[in-house]
Parts: sequence; C-alpha cells; structure tokens
Amino acid sequence: MKISRRDMLRMSCCTAAAFGATATFGRLNLIQAYAASGATDYRALVCIFLIGGNDSNNTIVPMDTQGYQNYANLRANLALAQNTLLPITAKSSKAVYGLHPSLASLQPLFSGGQVAILANVGTLARPITQAQYQQGGSSVPANLFSHSDQQGQWQTLDLQGPGATGWAGRAADNILPLNLGAQFPPITSVAGGAIFCTGNQAPAYAMNPGSNPGLNNFNGSNSENARLLALQQLLTFDTGISLVQSTSNVMTQTLAESKVLAAALKGLPALQTQFPATDLGAQLQQVAQIMQARSTLGLARQIFFCSLNGFDTHSGQLPTHAALLSELSDSLAAFYNATVELGIASDVTTFTLSDFNRTYQPGSNGGSDHAWGGHHLILGGAVDGGDIYGQFPEIALGGPDDTGNNGRWIPSTSVDQYGATLAQWFGVATSDLPAVFPNLANFTQQNLGFLA
Repeated sequence: MKISRRDMLRMSCCTAAAFGATATFGRLNLIQAYAASGATDYRALVCIFLIGGNDSNNTIVPMDTQGYQNYANLRANLALAQNTLLPITAKSSKAVYGLHPSLASLQPLFSGGQVAILANVGTLARPITQAQYQQGGSSVPANLFSHSDQQGQWQTLDLQGPGATGWAGRAADNILPLNLGAQFPPITSVAGGAIFCTGNQAPAYAMNPGSNPGLNNFNGSNSENARLLALQQLLTFDTGISLVQSTSNVMTQTLAESKVLAAALKGLPALQTQFPATDLGAQLQQVAQIMQARSTLGLARQIFFCSLNGFDTHSGQLPTHAALLSELSDSLAAFYNATVELGIASDVTTFTLSDFNRTYQPGSNGGSDHAWGGHHLILGGAVDGGDIYGQFPEIALGGPDDTGNNGRWIPSTSVDQYGATLAQWFGVATSDLPAVFPNLANFTQQNLGFLA
C-alpha cells in the first residue's frame, strides 16, 4: 500500500497552473450552479481497504438447502456450520443468505436498510466471458493475482500499468469548487500513503489516528520555538535542486494544514459513541472526529481512506478471518452510530475494497489462494440497503463463472461501476465520470442503484 516519492509529492501539491481552460470554465459553472442552488449539504466517502484479499465466499453464504449444501461440499474444511450463520433476506429477490457469524454488529444494519452488499465485483476493463479470459490479451488485468498490482488497480483503475492517480483523487479534483475557500485538503488518509488519494489538483493529508496534528515536541517553550523557527527557515532555502524544493514545499504545506486541523479539533466535545479498541476502530474514530470539525474546516465534501490488514489467509484461515471480520463489523457499526450522533448518517457512505477474493476451493494448511471477483459492503443512511446488488457467480468449480477449476470468479460488476455509483452520489456529474473512471464507457449500467 506504499506510494512512490513522486506520488507523495503529487498527492500533497496543488497548483493553479494545472487547470486547463476547459476545466476552469467547467468548474466556474459548477460554482455558479452550487451558489445559485443555495446548497449547504455535506457528503463524505469513507473507504475501508481490506488488505490481503478478503475471503468474501465466507463473508456471505447462500442459505437455501441446495445452495448451502453445494457450498459445504465445495468449501470442505473452510465451510462454516449453517447454524452459525446470521440469516439475512435480500428484499428484492427474497433470497436468504447467511452472514459470517463475526458480522453480528452489521446484521441489524442490513435488516434496517443501512447496509447493502455488492456481489462479485472486481477489476475489469470490460465485460468478459470465460472463453475470452482463457484467450488472454488486454481485456484481462495485468498480473491479476498479484497483491501489489491488484491493490494498485483497485485504487487507480489503470488495469495495465502502475497508474499515476487514484480514482478518489480524481473525484476530489472534480468537486474542488464545492470546497471553495477551505484551508484543509478534501482527502485524508488515516492509514498511511495510498495512491487512491492522489489527484492532479486536490491535495491530500495523512495522519496517524489518535495523534496530535503537526510536529512532536514543539510545545511552545523558548528552545522549542527556536528549533521550529530554524526548521521553517531551512524550508525556505532555494537549493536549485527540484526534489529538495518539492520536499520543502510538501513539508511547509503539511505543517500549515496540520495547524489548521489542530485548531479545528481543539475544544470539540468528546464523541459519546464508544469505538472498539482496535486499529480500525481508532482509524474510524479519528475520521469521525475530523467530520465533527467539518464546518470549521470549510469542507462540503470529504474522502477518507482507512485500511485493515491481515486478509492474506493461505493458512489458518478460519480463526484469522473470524477475528478480522469481528474487528471490521464492530468498527463499522460504531462509526455508523457516530454519524448518527453527529447528525450526518445520511451524508456519509462507507464502503469496502480489497485486493481480490479468495478461491472457493480450499488450499493446503486450512487456507485459500488468490482469486478475482468478490462481494463488498456499503454502509450509510443514504444506502438503499437490506439488499444484494450485482450478480452472484454460479457456485461451480469449472463452471461458466470460473476462470479455471478452483473457484476464481470472473467479476460480473467492475470497480469502475462500483466507484461511479459512489461518485455520482458524492457530486461528480455524469458527464465527468469518464475522466474519473476510465473503463466505465465499456459497461452499460453506470449506476448500480445502491444509493438513494
């Protein structure tokens, strides 16, 4: 999940020169339309990246008699006992599925309409059949089962190369006028640097959850003030070396942004919602606190990046996966409750991404291998939840949805369609979607309908 120095610099810099004439006039029109409407709404997207490849085959399981029996036979030692699964009913099809028992905190939110599931989504340049996959070529994403390549492709949607910007960064570029006058970036990562956050114009900010924004050990004493002044002077030196100058500019901008955030957070009332004492719980608590300061920061649109590591379960999958999904479930439920407390539950949409799914067929040592299409969770007050969107694969090893005979499902929905649905709700105009989602034109359905 690391980014290059070049990407880090791009992520943090914003230059007026980057605006072409067409983009400038488009944004001016958006500013005028927004002002004329008197809109004062707030919207935020929160990404949870499940690092390592979540086994979504055990995240949601068919519960009808034939479907479960097929699941139990094919998954063998990885199959979850039917009486441990948490039943949910998809409102559109009335089909019954079972959530992993560790997702207990999300079961009532699905039933209450705040959680939706998107089935069999993955990196996909265009719709592809089993025969087309087996023929290979440019229709198949490069290095399909590689962690680093697939993490990058989910975030950039460049399916043949490393990608220079992320789709969240490009979406933030598109809605810059809605954050006109803000002194803080529209994108914040609480999980380190991520190409997902990198745009062409919109700056991004990264912080460790629970830490005070800014430099440590600069608390206002005479000696500390002298050291801070010396640092600030060093950052103004013109060395003639572009890399040094760029790094100094990034540090200067980050210090200024940290000061703005620290001031905005200072004195805010403590959230009453209790978050779990886990890594993801701390990340989402920090996100909620920054949202609490949204008016002071002057932001009408925000994007956040979080992550949860450990999903590369080649061995000992059942206990590892159970613990990870428990952390995910409890953290997401607490975060949703915090948005209710803040009065913005319908203004915040949280969603999961991951490298890929895992093979339906078990591997050795009680684990599974890297696969392709998988199922994802979307949470929020604006979600048309209690339903399953997209199309489940035919659960048959070697069947029409399998790349071979291990249960690596060919996606029926692309990440571009997934992201475009989120982006349209966020405020990206339909006409601007191709600039953010480069493969979207290859798909007929560009809004999947899971957001009201």
